[in-house]
Amino acid sequence: MPTLDPADVEFSAIRAQGPGGQNVNKVSCAVHLRFAIAASSLPDAIKERLLALRDSRISKDGVLVLKAQQSRSLEQNKEEALQRLQQIIDSVAVLPTIRRATKPTRGSQRRRLDSKSTHGLLKQSRGKVLG
Repeated sequence: MPTLDPADVEFSAIRAQGPGGQNVNKVSCAVHLRFAIAASSLPDAIKERLLALRDSRISKDGVLVLKAQQSRSLEQNKEEALQRLQQIIDSVAVLPTIRRATKPTRGSQRRRLDSKSTHGLLKQSRGKVLG
C-alpha cells in the first residue's frame, strides 16, 4: 500500500456548518483538505486510477477536495480527513482481479435443460380442464 506524503496535502481551516451555537460562529475548526493528484509523489499507476475515478470530490484540474467537520477539534478533523484520503488511495491501489470467461460444463447445461423441460411440463398441467 502506498503511503501518503504529508507535503502533498494542503489544509485550510474553515467554519463548520450545522448546530453548535456560538462556537460555530467564532471558531474555524472544520478542515478542507486539498490533494493535487498529478503533483503528488504517488506512483504513476495509482495517479492514473485516482484520476479515472468518477468522484465528484475530484475537480477537473485533478485536485481531490475533502471536508472534515465531525469533531470540534481542528486536529481531529485533520486526522479524519487524512484517514479518508488514505482510504481512497488504498481502494485504488488494489488491482481488481481480471475475470476469465469459462464455458459451462456439460453437466450444468444438461441440468439446466432438464429443469426447463420439467418446469414447462408443470406449467402445461395447469391448463384449463376441458369437460
